[in-house]
Amino acid sequence: MRKIFSAVFLLIFLVNVSLTSAAEIWKFPENPVRLEGAAKQNYVRERMDVIYQRKPGAPNPFSKFEVPDGWSYEKFEVDGAKVESLENSSAKTNRVILHLHGGGYVLPLDDGHRNLSLVQADLTDARKIFLVDYRIAPENVYPAALDDAVKTYKEILTRGIKPENIIVTGDSAGGNLALALSLYLKENKIPQPACLILISPWTTLETNPPSRRYNAERDLILGKGTPLYEPVKNPAYAKGQDKKDPKLSPVYADLKNLPPMLIQVGGYELFLDEGFELAKKAAAEDVKVTLTVYPGMSHDFALLIPELQDSVDSFKEIRDFVNLHVGN
Repeated sequence: MRKIFSAVFLLIFLVNVSLTSAAEIWKFPENPVRLEGAAKQNYVRERMDVIYQRKPGAPNPFSKFEVPDGWSYEKFEVDGAKVESLENSSAKTNRVILHLHGGGYVLPLDDGHRNLSLVQADLTDARKIFLVDYRIAPENVYPAALDDAVKTYKEILTRGIKPENIIVTGDSAGGNLALALSLYLKENKIPQPACLILISPWTTLETNPPSRRYNAERDLILGKGTPLYEPVKNPAYAKGQDKKDPKLSPVYADLKNLPPMLIQVGGYELFLDEGFELAKKAAAEDVKVTLTVYPGMSHDFALLIPELQDSVDSFKEIRDFVNLHVGN
């Protein structure tokens, strides 16, 4: 897996700076793939067979990361936490995205998530992106990932970035981590970001929500037979911990005073029910919340199959939500 960093003092170490490149940010297809019913499921299944290398085919458009033209890129460490950042000096806003990647807490930051954050930044005209390559299980269990996210958030504030300009995005385990981060900030009286974008969030590390059973066969991205199905059933990150701990299962947390949150889930995904439960709890505790269910879609579909109309719609919803809740 990865080397564990054990620095005990603040370390900002700049490496691997690339100022420009000929690469372009992925754009919406002119004719997104529009499918319904069995045709949609067959398409998703075929694409996942390629992505999971069960058969040859065209690569995922998010699979290779290159620094876009006009953007700068750097890697650094904050007290042992590995961080990457991208900046677009021509952006017309001061918006900043902090992206927390998914992967069951067992996969490191990858090119797919780097590109996903670029698309989000392009849509929202964000000036800067921070990505946390947080420590992963099984070598590193709770609260290692949370500690790395907290260090990065504090570093963003130290750099003079206003919290009202920060957009925290997280998919799957990253959605879990985004909520845990926000709860930590509330407990420690640290200013909250402007909003949370939660894509297929893993809101409880328990295994009892009904959709974990009834969608086990229908979720073609996270369900039975996929690489992360077993890690989700037996989360290594929670080893030795009570899975009802709100920072592991934020659906049990006191959500009062958390920032506005957008929750996007697929109708066929394992995490469908807990997405509903999170939205219900947030609304009951006076948090501004929007929940959108994309019918017939599996877990984290926009990351893996961005050419689908459903994925394009989800990106546009993120853009509109940010424009509603985050200033310039």
